[in-house]
Order: sequence, then C-alpha cells, then structure tokens
Amino acid sequence: PAKAEAARGAIFSMGGGASAGVKAAVETASDADLKSVVEKLPAADLEKLKAALKASSPATAAKSDAKEPEAAAAKSDAKAPEAAAAKSDAKEPEAAGAAAAPAPGPVDVSALTVIAKDYKGLLAQPESPKYKGALAQIYVRSAPYGGSDKSSNGNRYDSIPFANGMINAGMSCQLIHYVHDEHDKFFEICKTFDFIIVRCNPGQIKADGGDQGKFDDGMREIRKSGIQVWPSPDVMEFMGAKDALCKVANLNIGLEDTLAYYTPEQFAEGFKKTMKFQPRVIKQNRGSSGEGIWIIKLKSGEYCKTYGEASCEDTDVLDMMEANDNHAEEHTVAEFIEFCVNGRTGKSGEWTSKGVGKYLEGGKEAGGQLVDQRFCPRIVEGELRYNCVGDALVGIIHKKPKEGGISAVGGTGSIYTFYGPEESKFANLTNNFLERDLSKIMPALGLDSEPIPLWWTTDFILASPEGTAAEDEKWIVGEFNCSCVGISKCLAAYCKDDTPNASVDDIAAEDLKEAMAYGDLMGKKALAILDGAKGK
Repeated sequence: PAKAEAARGAIFSMGGGASAGVKAAVETASDADLKSVVEKLPAADLEKLKAALKASSPATAAKSDAKEPEAAAAKSDAKAPEAAAAKSDAKEPEAAGAAAAPAPGPVDVSALTVIAKDYKGLLAQPESPKYKGALAQIYVRSAPYGGSDKSSNGNRYDSIPFANGMINAGMSCQLIHYVHDEHDKFFEICKTFDFIIVRCNPGQIKADGGDQGKFDDGMREIRKSGIQVWPSPDVMEFMGAKDALCKVANLNIGLEDTLAYYTPEQFAEGFKKTMKFQPRVIKQNRGSSGEGIWIIKLKSGEYCKTYGEASCEDTDVLDMMEANDNHAEEHTVAEFIEFCVNGRTGKSGEWTSKGVGKYLEGGKEAGGQLVDQRFCPRIVEGELRYNCVGDALVGIIHKKPKEGGISAVGGTGSIYTFYGPEESKFANLTNNFLERDLSKIMPALGLDSEPIPLWWTTDFILASPEGTAAEDEKWIVGEFNCSCVGISKCLAAYCKDDTPNASVDDIAAEDLKEAMAYGDLMGKKALAILDGAKGK
C-alpha cells in the first residue's frame, strides 16, 4: 500500500521533478501496487493516465525519433529568454502543470503539445458546425504563470468569451497554443480550420524563444489561402503603426498637419519647422504604454505665426514630458534629435527616460519611424477610448490623467469613467466616427481587402479650443489598437502573485455576463464575414 500511494502521488505530483518521481515510483512498485493505484483513481485522473499512455505508445513515438526542443529558462538579468538549441535529448515543451486532453472539437489537434490544464468555462462544440475555428494563444514557458495575461489553467484570461461567442453562433472554436518548436506542425493544422482568432500578446512569442516574424509570415500564408485570420498580421501592423495617423489625417477624425518621418534628414528638417510653429507630440512607432511619446514645448514660448515661416535653431531649449510616466526633461533641439536618431551618445546629453531612443533604427521596413502631431492642450481633460466589435460600438471609456499629468495610460494614477455606446455627450464624435469615417478607415490604411477587426479600440483626443459647443467639438484619433486587446471585464481571471489560482470562476457574474455579450456579438460578426466570403 505504501508503494502504491507513492506511485499514485508521484504520477499526479506537480513541478519540475515530477517525471523523475514517476519513474522511480513505478520501477519499485509491484503489479499489485500499480493495479491498486488504477482502481482507486477518480475517473478524471484515470482519463489523464489513459491519454498519457496513448501519447507515449510505440506508434506515437515512431512519429519522431527526436523530442522537441524546449525554451531556455529566463536569466536573472531579465533578458528575453532564448530558444534552446534543438538536440535529440531535449525535453518536450512544458505545459501549465498537468495538461488536459487535446482541445475538444471537430479538428484533430492531438499532434500539438497540450498546454492547457483544462477548458473551464468553454461550451460544448457543435456537432455540425457552420465553420470550424481555433483560438491561438501563446504560453511563455519561462515566465511566471505563462505570462501576465494567463489564467491558472494556461489559457489567456479572456479566451472563453471569444470562443463561446463563436460556439453560440453555430461555429466551433478550439483553444490551441503556439509552441515555436513545432512551428510547421502548428501551421499545417491551422490549414484545416476556416478561421483563426489570434490572441498572442505582443512580445510573448519572442519571450518564449520564438520568432514573431516567422509566426506572422505563417499567418500571412494562412490568410492568402482564403482562411480568415482575426486580426491578420498586416491589420495589426498597419493599424498599430503610428503613421496610421497620417493616413487618416484628412478624415473627420484626423488632423491635417500630422507628419511622418522615416529618415534622420526628414526628421531634423520637419521637426524644426513644426516645433517653431506650435507645441508638438512626437511618437515613436515601436513603443507601448506611452514609452517614446513626447509632449514638447519651446521653453521660450516664442512661436512663429504661420507654419513654415521659421525653423528652430539647434540651441533652442525644449520642455518635454514623456507619456509613459509623465516625467519631465529639458534638452536642446539638437540633443533631442540626436537621442531620437542615435540614442544616448556624447551629443545627446543626460536622459532620465527609461527608453533608449534610436526611434528610426532599421528604417521604414523595420518599423523605424516617428510621427509628428499637433499638441492638443485639452488632453489634460482626458481621452476617449471607443471599444468596438467589428463595426459596432459597445462602450466608451473616458480616461482622465492624474492632476498635473498629461498621459492617461494605466499605472499613472489616471481616472477611468465608463459610458454606454449611446452616450449623448459624445454623440458628435460617435456620428463622425461610425457614420462618416468608419467605412473609409481600412482603405485609407491600405487594408481594402481586410474586414474591420473583430475586437479593437480607438483612442481620441479633443482638438477643439475651450468654449467650443459640444455639437461642434472635433475629436481626433490618437491611436488604433487591435493587437490582442483585452476584455477588461475578465481581468479577475488572470494570475498575479496574490491570485496564483485565478480562473474564469473569479469573474463577477455581472462582468462575465457583459464579456459573454461581447463574445456573442463577435460570433455574429464573424459568421457574417465568413458567409460573405462564401457569397452566402
């Protein structure tokens, strides 16, 4: 009995030494001991054992003589983990604890590594789905909890509303994980679906040792084959790029004096001219959460009356604030240009920014660019975030900066106020955005053949001077975002140090109901896109 209990405990233990414990316990246990273990197993554990035995059978092993490589553990200096070299004795990719069976559904995904421990909250897949889909996720094997956006079962914290919305629309939606070690296998299986919903948080594929560019190229090929990818890499890239603001400059939600720079020469000449005319906002393309977004004024306050009448001198002093943390810096025009182009050098002066500059590095093809936009002083009154499902507005968030600040990004003490889509005080913007400009946005961005994203946001800044009547106010785009936008109503389901076992069960009933409503609307929009592509 003691050996039987030891074997049972080893088989279902968690942690890095589990496999060694299983081997030792099984080797010392008699046939009777093992029989006793099996007889006492709960049905769920017995199914896990059966699945493990099937996966390790000779027929399965014969598929590959070498095991898949595993990503190296994150180093103590917090550098991005590198993928371990592929060796014949490399370990299999680790799942989020004891993995469940392969994702249930009409498509056989058993060839993929199972990361999820369970599929809690997921509805049963339809027996005869109208379309077959998958929701692709990424689990960072070296990071706590698999990354900052994961529930305790290894799935992304808001995956369930997305998947259930598809299921409620009569389609299947299986939860799968991209493991870079089995890239080719993953994309072969993706070819068997009608649609892929990509929910891989930016930076996490690289953090797991993979190559984001390789993943994106794989999804581009899937899209070219006629399979829907939401959002496709091109949609994420073109909508997320800061020069998208230039491409919509002539719409009702744009500013006509929004410029983009791709070379040091363009930047030096253009910035000196715009800076002498009026305060500016300079935005790098690669940053996130406000890093590399600078609100800049001339310290002298001496601006020219008309654009192009004069340009700044290299020695003119700039008062600057960075949007990620609202910290202030003071530099000359020449120092700022040097920092933006070459980073910290002997010519750039001393910087307290957390960023490294070099915003044009690699050129346009590598995403090196700067956007120069008029500063709208009423940003201190806050920004508006429009949350959309396809072409439908589902909610508005007013984000007001902390007193004395300019940026309303999370973590800066900003105050968020939530409104419904019919809020009357923003009716003018809602009309301009949805009725006059929405149909023009994708073509303006060079995305004529792509549908509007299933789940995306647009941030707006008030550009009108104080005293403008509400019906005449002009709100302009500050940013589009469709790259793995989270459903905030589900935040209670992601793991943190104080909630390491968080799951969909921790989402408040009212919040879950609202999140599921978003998912159901996504399902309807997705079904319409798929039917439209087939000419139904």
